[in-house]
Amino acid sequence: MSDFGINEMLQMQKALQEKYKDRWKPICPERGKDQLLWMIGEIGEVIDVVKKNGGEAASHDKELRESLVEELADVLMYYNDVLLCYGVTAEELKRSYISKFEKNMKRW
Repeated sequence: MSDFGINEMLQMQKALQEKYKDRWKPICPERGKDQLLWMIGEIGEVIDVVKKNGGEAASHDKELRESLVEELADVLMYYNDVLLCYGVTAEELKRSYISKFEKNMKRW
């Protein structure tokens, strides 16, 4: 399996938004806050899987791991919606990520 990158995820989210454009609010900066809140809810579901079952079980039990990964995918879907809402490109994200990484590498 090849790498699964941010550009591919963004394209998939655009396709999803296009499919449901008659049912969902449009992607725009005003919607960004709502998408962030939904993302936080999904993060809570990830935490629940680990909290209720323990990290080892969530990592190694097949059924729990599938649930964990599915919830993480939900988080990423909302995360990508947030990027779309604010027009953040993969290149901008990469530059910022690298810059933050370099700062953190020098932190302690």
